Amino acid sequence: MNQPQSNLPQPAVNNQGRSPFDQIRRTDDTGEWWSARDLQPLLGYLRWEDFRNSIERAKVAINNSGQTADLHASERPEASGPTNQLRLNYKLTRYGAYMVAMNGDPRKAEVAAAQTYFAIQTRKAETAAIAAPALPQDYEEALVALLGQVRQTKALEAENKVLAPKAGKWDQFLNAEGLIGMRETADLFGVDVKVLTNWLVEINIFRRQVSQQNRARNLPRKPHQDSGCFDVRIETANGWNFPTAYVTAKGLDLISDMWERRNPAA
Repeated sequence: MNQPQSNLPQPAVNNQGRSPFDQIRRTDDTGEWWSARDLQPLLGYLRWEDFRNSIERAKVAINNSGQTADLHASERPEASGPTNQLRLNYKLTRYGAYMVAMNGDPRKAEVAAAQTYFAIQTRKAETAAIAAPALPQDYEEALVALLGQVRQTKALEAENKVLAPKAGKWDQFLNAEGLIGMRETADLFGVDVKVLTNWLVEINIFRRQVSQQNRARNLPRKPHQDSGCFDVRIETANGWNFPTAYVTAKGLDLISDMWERRNPAA
């Protein structure tokens, strides 16, 4: 009997039938993981600095999902080159690598392939979780099996939290397009809009820009626009066209989290 074919695109494989993401997968006593340096070329990034932006966006998304980013994308300095010079790397869990792919440049075909691979792996993990496991033969095997199930369940819960829609705690403040202006955002946090935007510049979420009228106009950096936290619209007033920043619900979550860390007593 012919099996129905999935509409999900399949990741590339080599001549041995293995995905390149499988080839770079590593394992240790904590389970499977991926090196960010190994993953970088497979996602189509030539420069480490550009790829690291995707990792940092992924860490923000992981924290916003209620997980601990350092558990899924932990810094891992390593020696490199003939002089063994130290360079930064990250140890990524399957969930961490999946989030890096989800926060990569959507224009890159390699990023789409990575998203497909980790989506398929997630589905396989879900299927394996409901399959009847083999009975352990001794006490040690039982402990190992239980530990594996706990790790797998936690990973799936983390992924489901990201994929599931969040409760709309900001919905009442957003317009029909799901956006809110910077002045209204500042009002939500009880601060002047200039104070808020200057602070966003200080923590490198916004950048300083001078408008055609020689006025300061702070705008969100492109990685934070691409991650869906902010939107920039071109508006017109008095014959002048100028960019205006708006915040999404995801952006409000980001600002709220960072603002609480800045003002823990607030």
